[in-house]
Amino acid sequence: MKWSRESWREFNIKQQPTYPDMNQLKVVEKELNNFPPLVFAGEVRKLKEELAKVGRGEAFLLQGGDCAESFSEFNADNIKDMFKVMMQMAVVLTFAGGCPVVKVGRLAGQFAKPRSSDFEEIDGVSLPSYRGDIINDNEFTSDSRIPDPHRMTKAYNQSSGTMNLLRAFARGGMADLHKVHKWNLDFVKEGKLGEKYQNLADKITETLEFMEACGITSVNTPTINETTLYTSHEALLMNYEEALTREDSLTGDWYDCSAHMLWIGDRTRDVNDAHVEFLRGVKNPIGIKAGPTMTAEGLIELIEKVNPKNEEGRLNIIVRMGAQKIENEFPKLVQAVKKHGKNVVWSIDPMHGNTIKTSNNYKTREFKEILREVKGFFRVHKEEGTFPGGVHLEMTGQDVTECTGGYKDLTEKDLEDRYHTHCDPRLNADQALELAFLIAESLKEARNDRKER
Repeated sequence: MKWSRESWREFNIKQQPTYPDMNQLKVVEKELNNFPPLVFAGEVRKLKEELAKVGRGEAFLLQGGDCAESFSEFNADNIKDMFKVMMQMAVVLTFAGGCPVVKVGRLAGQFAKPRSSDFEEIDGVSLPSYRGDIINDNEFTSDSRIPDPHRMTKAYNQSSGTMNLLRAFARGGMADLHKVHKWNLDFVKEGKLGEKYQNLADKITETLEFMEACGITSVNTPTINETTLYTSHEALLMNYEEALTREDSLTGDWYDCSAHMLWIGDRTRDVNDAHVEFLRGVKNPIGIKAGPTMTAEGLIELIEKVNPKNEEGRLNIIVRMGAQKIENEFPKLVQAVKKHGKNVVWSIDPMHGNTIKTSNNYKTREFKEILREVKGFFRVHKEEGTFPGGVHLEMTGQDVTECTGGYKDLTEKDLEDRYHTHCDPRLNADQALELAFLIAESLKEARNDRKER
């Protein structure tokens, strides 16, 4: 079937809301279709070039952000804190891991969430599931759970504001390596982790002073005080994605201008369904979530459907097996991709496969299990002679208590202190930074192994 931005409508589709007023939906779609793009084709092409380097083992992908953005927590401080922790992690991976880092946020569009059930029940009352602020409201009332298409407009406006701030932070001085000490968030300054980061920041400052003495400054080398933070989200709500898809005037290609990178979730990756049909036709880099049910044959079929020309930088396979399954299930996928000569970026999502319910009824993730899956991911790549290209994290720049463990050793009891997520538990800023240091060690070893080969 010939692709168009509407062709997905002829296919079976999962995880979509049922809007009570289709006329209202059409009005909103038309309105969004006339709005300016959130990202531009040239930026998307640049990300694809950088991801091609990741696939060749020349760079590392850091992808992270909220499990689901919300309307209620939208403010400049939250965006700034997320930017800061992403910069901290990137500089740790770059300096300690000896590797350029491509930074992609789960920001400016990560509003829709797939659900395991269409309904949820509390105290004997059953209501439609919360599917993210772009669709309905988290409040447990009948009216709040009715899908409202006008929420797409609000999501667009919030995403636009977020993009404006991110671009300002990235180009307006906040990314300057001379300010590496100021990226540290107040609650991360304490203890051994804060000391470890300060020591690294001191080394970077010394290096910059040496470079300046040699004539290399931020004036003649803009990369010292500027950066690029790309955006990404799960392309789940197809009405929204179609409305923001544009034809590039230079190339005639179609780009989903809601984000630089889109991904297909583990629940919507059927090769014959609507989500795959839509994303095969846009030129953005595409992520494919690969959980424990992904077969080698199924992955190759998906790769050939979405990337028939085997382009470098086009596909990011985001592995989410769980700590207990990663070393048994993942090698089959790597071996199949090697056998067929497919160009992909391999990244690890150690969050979704390690979610548990605590005795006090909180959904959480244990830091040790997150780290265990990351280490398993690196071990498989070492055994297979392939490159561990990146990490994909649900995280926040806030001092939340949603995942247990870490150097502060948060317990189940601690979760009730600051459990703020609208959906899944996130690493807080110090847990994310701690993980970055631990990943940097494995990354440095992987790069050394690659050089020896």
